[in-house]
Amino acid sequence: MDTKQDLSRFEGFDEGRLVYVRAVKAAELPEDVQEEVREQIGGADELYAVHRADGERLALVKDRAMAFVLARQNDLAPVTVH
Repeated sequence: MDTKQDLSRFEGFDEGRLVYVRAVKAAELPEDVQEEVREQIGGADELYAVHRADGERLALVKDRAMAFVLARQNDLAPVTVH
């Protein structure tokens, strides 16, 4: 499907506030990041990253629901990506 959509018509849409939530395998993270979050994630195999549109990672959390709550608490509009 290559149809372009005008998302600006949706209430609350603002590209500057849009963030992406995606699953990340803990083992695929850089070693320094794994060490930094090891206590927080326990033995979790999968984490969820919150990214800005330019790819900058803003947060790394234990579960998807937490990622969405965190984004919304910071006045951001989260969407899931694969």
